[in-house]
Amino acid sequence: MSGSPAARASNATDHDAEQLRALGYSSNFDRSMSLWENFSLGFTYLSPVVGVYTLFGLCLAAGGPPMFWSYLLIGLGQLLVCLVFGEVVSQFPISGGVYPWARRLVGKRWAWMVGWVYAWALCATIAGVAIGAGPYLAAMLGFAPSSNANIYIALVLILLSTGLNLVGTKLLARVAMFGFLCELVGAILVGGYLLIFERHQQFSVLFDTFDININGSYLPAFLAASLAGLFQYYGFEACGDVAEETPNPGKRIPKAMRMTIYIGGAAAMFACLALILAVPDMAKVIAGEDTDPVSTILANAFGPVGSRLVMAVVMVSFISCVLSLQAAASRLLFAYARDEMIVGSSLLKRLSANQVPSIALIVSGVVPALIVCLGLFMADAVATIVGFAAIGIYVAFQLIVIGALIARAKGWRPSGQYTLGAWGLLVNIAALAYGLGAIVNMVWPRMPDAAWYINYSMILTTVVVMGAGLLYMLLAKPYDKGTAPAGDAWELSRSGSHATGRATSQGFQQAQ
Repeated sequence: MSGSPAARASNATDHDAEQLRALGYSSNFDRSMSLWENFSLGFTYLSPVVGVYTLFGLCLAAGGPPMFWSYLLIGLGQLLVCLVFGEVVSQFPISGGVYPWARRLVGKRWAWMVGWVYAWALCATIAGVAIGAGPYLAAMLGFAPSSNANIYIALVLILLSTGLNLVGTKLLARVAMFGFLCELVGAILVGGYLLIFERHQQFSVLFDTFDININGSYLPAFLAASLAGLFQYYGFEACGDVAEETPNPGKRIPKAMRMTIYIGGAAAMFACLALILAVPDMAKVIAGEDTDPVSTILANAFGPVGSRLVMAVVMVSFISCVLSLQAAASRLLFAYARDEMIVGSSLLKRLSANQVPSIALIVSGVVPALIVCLGLFMADAVATIVGFAAIGIYVAFQLIVIGALIARAKGWRPSGQYTLGAWGLLVNIAALAYGLGAIVNMVWPRMPDAAWYINYSMILTTVVVMGAGLLYMLLAKPYDKGTAPAGDAWELSRSGSHATGRATSQGFQQAQ
């Protein structure tokens, strides 16, 4: 190693810029996000506390304590997707995540549709998480929750997130890091206390179905309860959304993605385990008599004051989750606009003096706020739109997994600093099989007494979003306006040109 730390950092930044230029872009983002800060962005987006606490009661009632194992199984499945993403982002570390990856793997039309679906899914997720914060703030401050109060709280939360994001990447990284520490420490302390002092169930309860069955079989009930895990394990892709704000992204971002799955998944499983074993009366939860077991557990364990302190930690998790989601959405819009793929591109691709896409950030706050405001007039409509959040993200994920398979079939051989080598194709196929199975499980109708449009709401919203996107794409042809490279992943492999991978990797190592 030679030179001062400042000189080495400058050389590393120069090599990152050189790699980006080789990919056809230049960037004015501030590359100030460390590995742990990048990971924190993915962790707070995944948010174990938000995911577990929000769905715990519903899924425990649906499948009983064995719902715990869905976190492990789905975590392994999402890890396969994460590994595929790691190979792609390592070679194409471009802001915007799934959109630029799809563009390089397959082409402009494929990328446009991926970006369209993912953008709407992110906006719906922001709205859903913001609305979900309402009951926890009400519990913390001691007032009765209501649908209108939840809407007003959500709007304030989105406004706060937008303001924090507009300050710049450094504040985003610090808030994400603070959120990660609060959430992890909170999960460990609360979970540890529950396990040591408030355990009402034996560990064997994790294998007790309590005679829950659907048409004589427990499997459908377990699959319904597994929605807890399905709604939990995404967020790792957000690490790649800020690729141009992270030094040495080809190496750091795949690692941060895997860390998000490992640490986020472990934290979620620990929180879920602690809550299950702390349920005072499991039969009441399964019978539907205790519809909010989380509040029951926390009130019994910590009393009025202590439970409010726990709710304060939960609120930090909600705030940091919305912040990370909005950061991901704004970088996607920025990447879309930089390639002239969307109306208002000249505004959306602008970076402010703080080196953030300010207009894109505002749009990624306004759209979720409008979705939230629909709740003042059409509560069912908001629930349907928010229900699209998870399925939309899973669809976008699988479009990338399929895109990677298409590129491999054409001859693409990943050449970034992170590759799976000979295992790449097998992992890619396994990720596709898992993802398709997860999507089928999510959209499967489970309320035979409900109206058909409620049972099939996820399918309907997905068809509407993708149909509208396809129609707009065919009529306006937005993909034809930009000149950025597209569909060239396999050509780089065929020509032996690995400037985006090995050459830049060697240069960075020299800078070290």
